[in-house]
Amino acid sequence: MEDKRNLAWAMLEEMNRVLIGKNDFNFQVLAAILADGHILLEDIPGVGKTTLALAVSRMMNLEGKRVQFTPDVLPSDLTGFTVYRKDLQQFVYQPGAVFCNLLLADEINRTSPKTQSALLEVMEERQVTVDGETRPVPSPFIVIATQNPPGTTGTQRLPEAQMDRFLVSLTIGYPDVESEITMAKEVNEGKRSDRIRSLINGEMLRELQREVEGVFIHDRIYEYIVSLVTATRKQPELELGVSPRGTLAMVKMARAAAWLSSRDFVAPADVAGEFLAVTRHRVKMSRRAEMEGISRDNVLNRILETVEKPSFRKK
Repeated sequence: MEDKRNLAWAMLEEMNRVLIGKNDFNFQVLAAILADGHILLEDIPGVGKTTLALAVSRMMNLEGKRVQFTPDVLPSDLTGFTVYRKDLQQFVYQPGAVFCNLLLADEINRTSPKTQSALLEVMEERQVTVDGETRPVPSPFIVIATQNPPGTTGTQRLPEAQMDRFLVSLTIGYPDVESEITMAKEVNEGKRSDRIRSLINGEMLRELQREVEGVFIHDRIYEYIVSLVTATRKQPELELGVSPRGTLAMVKMARAAAWLSSRDFVAPADVAGEFLAVTRHRVKMSRRAEMEGISRDNVLNRILETVEKPSFRKK
C-alpha cells in the first residue's frame, strides 16, 4: 500500500509543478480522481483550469479528448451518431468525444442545455445510448469541466441535475505574488503541462481507486456526514439542500482524502475538509439570500461550525 501512496504523492508533486502555490487545490483534484468522480472547475479565464486538465491526462497516460463548448456544439458531437455507409450498405456508428478516459469539457456553460444534458447519462452510468443501443465508455472515465462565472458574456447556468453529477466543485483563484513571479520568469520555457512526467496508466489508476474504496469509515462518521447534509436542507438561506447523491459523494471524497493523508480510516477532519468542495454546487441560494449578498460558502461554513463533530477519545 505504501508503494501506491508514494506513487500518488509523486503525482501530487507533478501537479504542484503545474499550478504553483495551489497545493490544497491540487490535493482535492487528485482526491476526486482517486474517488472516481468528475470535477467542475469554476473560475475566471486564464488561471490554469485547462492546463491542469491537460497535465492530469499526460501524467496518468490517459486517452484524453477536449471539447470546446460553444453554442453550436451538438449532443451527437459528444455521444456519437449513426450514419449510412453506402459502400457497406448499412448504418455504422461513429463514436463521439466521450469515448475516452478523460474528457475535458472546456467552458461547459457556454453551450445549449440540450448539449449539456447529453452528458447526464455518461457521467452517471459510464455509458451512452444512441438509436436505442447502449455502449459503455472506456474505464476509467473522468470528466473535468471548466466553467466561467455565471453571468459573464455568452454563459448560462448549468441545471441542478447536471451540477449534481460532479463529485466536487473547485475554484483555483489567483496565484500569490511569489508564485506569479515564478510563472512570469518561465514564460519562455514552454507550457508547464508539456513537462509533466507520465507516471501511471488507466489500469494503475483503477488499482489506486480500489485502494481508496477500502478505507474504513466508522458509523459515527457516517452519522456526521448525514448530519451535515441534513443541515443544508434546513437552512432558510438555501432554497435547495444537498441531495442523497451528495451524501455518497461526501463518503467517496472523505475516503480519498484520508488515504492521501496516509490513513486507512476516515477522520472527522477529512469530512470537514472536503465538505465545501462536495456541497457548494449542490445547494441553491434563496432569492432573499442572494439579494442580501449571502454567499453559499458562508452558509456552509456556518453548518460546519454548528454541527458537532464525533469524538473518539477513550473514556
